[in-house]
Amino acid sequence: MNTWSDQASVVEFPDGRRIRGASLRESRRTTEHSDFTVYLLGRAPSHPLGDYHWVKWRDFGVPASSADAVGTLQEAFERSTGERVEIVCRGGVGRTGTALALLAMMAGIAGTDAMDWVREHYHPHAVETPGQRRWLRQVATLL
Repeated sequence: MNTWSDQASVVEFPDGRRIRGASLRESRRTTEHSDFTVYLLGRAPSHPLGDYHWVKWRDFGVPASSADAVGTLQEAFERSTGERVEIVCRGGVGRTGTALALLAMMAGIAGTDAMDWVREHYHPHAVETPGQRRWLRQVATLL
C-alpha cells in the first residue's frame, strides 16, 4: 500500500484516506509522486506525470461536465485506499479545495459541513467562489 508521508498539503479524511491537494508547481517539484493524479484545468495538462485523468474545469469556475468530475473523483476516492492520489489545479486552492470537499462528502462528512471541513484541514480559502459552493450543493445530491 502506497501512502503519503506527512506533508502540509496532505489531507487525512475521517475514514483514514490520505489525499494530497496541490498546485501545478507544487505537484511537479515534489520528490514524492502520486500513483494517480486528477488535473482540474481549463486545458489538458502539458507534461502530466504518471497515471492521470483530466477534468475540464476553468479557473474560478465549475467543471464542464459534472458527471465527468464526480466519476473521476469517485475513482480517485476508491484508489486512495491503496494508492497515492493527488488533486491538482493551477493554484491548488479553489478547484482543488472544491474537489476535496466533495471527497470529504464521500468519506462521510455531511454536505453542509464539507466546505468548512476542507477549509480547516486543507486551506482556509478552499472553495473560492459562489459558483463552486452551488456546484457542491448540487452534486451532493448525486452521492
